[in-house]
Amino acid sequence: MEKINIAIDGPASSGKSTVAKILAKNFRYIYTDTGAMYRSVTYLAIQHQVAFEDEERLVSLIERYPITFEQSEEGQLVFVDGTDVTAAIRQPEVTNNVSTVAAHSKVRQQLVRQQQKIAENGGVVMDGRDIGTAVLPNAKVKIFLVASVIERAERRFKENQEKGIETDFDTLKAEIEQRDYLDSHREVSPLKQAEDAVRIDTTGKSITEVVARITEVVQEKTGGV
Repeated sequence: MEKINIAIDGPASSGKSTVAKILAKNFRYIYTDTGAMYRSVTYLAIQHQVAFEDEERLVSLIERYPITFEQSEEGQLVFVDGTDVTAAIRQPEVTNNVSTVAAHSKVRQQLVRQQQKIAENGGVVMDGRDIGTAVLPNAKVKIFLVASVIERAERRFKENQEKGIETDFDTLKAEIEQRDYLDSHREVSPLKQAEDAVRIDTTGKSITEVVARITEVVQEKTGGV
């Protein structure tokens, strides 16, 4: 049976990673969280005191410290040079600066090459900001998830509480709005919906409902996978 690539894009906390993981499990595909890769570079910049605006040094970090993924019973783990950074890359300092790091063209070029290699044989569910437009423009299924800022802030607030990360809700909402602006207005591969992507508003919808809708899209596009 043909293994296709499924590209899922959308702004912060629109539900991309959650539904992508479930779809990958259901279809027995490989899940690739591209956002975790940009977060890992941001984490490295913080650890090595590299300025977020220093494109050349950021690229050197990518070349020196490999980013890898590993599946576990608890879900996907993210490693930088063999060190588990799954929790560390979700801290507020990383979250609030990843858009700046991701805006650099050379950083994106380095990571996009890695992402395309992962997907070259199909059977991948990949989520991010520019998967359907830049990373996997030929993906058979492209999804663009959106949700209201309020709902996305509530989701992130709940996630942070569960992880023990102290966050003020109004501050979190403002940070999401700022990240939306930066992601949508950067010069290189800005966040935007691919022309052939199916737009799904997840506001007020359960994860189960969103997964079911995307599964329908996959079946419509492929005649069944």
